[in-house]
Amino acid sequence: MAEAWLKCSACRSDIAFGVKYFQCSVSTCNRARTRLVFCSVPCWDSHVATLRHRDAWAEDKIAPSKAAWERELADQPAELPKISYSRAGGPAAPPARPVQAAATPAPPPAAPAPPAPPRRIVGEAPPAPAGIALQDVADRDILIVVSKLKKYIKDRSGMNCSDAVAEVLSDHVRALADDSIRAAGRDERKTVLDRDVPRPRR
Repeated sequence: MAEAWLKCSACRSDIAFGVKYFQCSVSTCNRARTRLVFCSVPCWDSHVATLRHRDAWAEDKIAPSKAAWERELADQPAELPKISYSRAGGPAAPPARPVQAAATPAPPPAAPAPPAPPRRIVGEAPPAPAGIALQDVADRDILIVVSKLKKYIKDRSGMNCSDAVAEVLSDHVRALADDSIRAAGRDERKTVLDRDVPRPRR
């Protein structure tokens, strides 16, 4: 190993073992990977002007002996590359680190497809069993206004009217309504019109 310890980080002159040198008070300038050393205060001052430290000063140090420097190199951790030195005693340029291509991120998984809406199957209404007339499946409600029926009979004849007459007349009204429905169906209409209703017999 040459008698020079390191080279000045500013003027590149040799700094020998065991002599006084200067280092920056900023901690980032003294890391193992950086190790900035200066042979004089003016060299340190040029370094401050370049990096624009806001609060820094030059600290005077004593370079290690040759044996102490060799022990320091041997004790460097394996993950940190050891500093190599040229014949002139200064640190050689560190070997270039291989540049690894950035891995292409995998595309995000596709969102699951939304479930299909339930299908509603609408079928035709089953036909009515043969032999059942429309009046047999219709409601058996009274379709006559009983009070008006009794008034009509009273005014026309002076007679009273039994409540059972309304049930019989409701059957007649249902039969007329069935005939009107059939007439509208023959014309392929959805609406029963007045012309579909059979005329009363006088």
